[in-house]
Amino acid sequence: MKSLKLLAGALALAVLPAMPVAAQEIKISHQWKANVDGRDRATRVFVDEVRKKDPNIKFRIYPAQSLGIKPVAQFEALQNGTLEMAVFPMSYAVGKAQEFSIVIMPGTISNLDHAMRLKGTPFHQKLQALAEKNGVRIITWWWTPGGFASKDRAIGGPDSVSGLKMRAADPTFELMLKEAGSSVVNMPSSEIYPALQSGVLNATLTSAETFVSMRLYEQTNNATVGGDYNLWMLLQPLVMSKQHWDKLTPEQKKIFEEAANKSDEFFLGLQREATDKMAEAYRKAGAKVHEMTKAEFEAWLELAKKTSWAEFAKKSPEAKELLDALQAVK
Repeated sequence: MKSLKLLAGALALAVLPAMPVAAQEIKISHQWKANVDGRDRATRVFVDEVRKKDPNIKFRIYPAQSLGIKPVAQFEALQNGTLEMAVFPMSYAVGKAQEFSIVIMPGTISNLDHAMRLKGTPFHQKLQALAEKNGVRIITWWWTPGGFASKDRAIGGPDSVSGLKMRAADPTFELMLKEAGSSVVNMPSSEIYPALQSGVLNATLTSAETFVSMRLYEQTNNATVGGDYNLWMLLQPLVMSKQHWDKLTPEQKKIFEEAANKSDEFFLGLQREATDKMAEAYRKAGAKVHEMTKAEFEAWLELAKKTSWAEFAKKSPEAKELLDALQAVK
């Protein structure tokens, strides 16, 4: 009889519905300044939208590395579940899966409208599958246009970077820069300013948002913005540990997805202004601003196809599928 009671109790527990995430506080980590950088601001939009629909879900945002986890190390913390969420440039995860280079492949995404057309496509689905296989869930669809800046020369086509010490944020992108004659140093956004200050770098590529929020115009005198021809575009979404995503109820997942859509709209609006704000910040600092020409872009694109694209496609069948799926969306 005692055994039957224990069995009945176990069966009752087995059929209990999944309990919603309520009391748990969800930590969100990132490397940028609070209430200044668009990635932080869009994170707050996401949080506000979730809490409107489920005030029991608690969040705490840790900007500017205040949680004590370095930018690249956030990915491992997400994988092992010690961190719930982060704003994470997906190219930082290439050490875990080289296929993540697709999110910064030079010249593949021409503008923000093109980036947003990728949402919901087979490319998006393949990228999400890659992320989930590596322990994270991509929540938002935040793409950032970027540009070049250097200390002592204007950057145009590939011939203009010869001899420069540059940062580009991804090995595949760096391959193209090396072919053009520059040396490359890999580092997260938070380290660019001191590296320029100390001479470790004398030029960099990064997002227009970062050039302004990190005040990189204080350490560089020449800026090249994308305008109609954008070479540098990077996916920097809000991501979630798959362990924690799987703990959400179906209703909570729907709330997160709806909040993500709202934050995507907000972030897109910010990025439409980001290139102009970068140019304005540099002009105010007395620096020179150059808008990349069609001829310069086409020279980079030709080089990218021979180097970055070709090398990436060789990495794995999955890499080639991602590149093909990306190129299928015009």
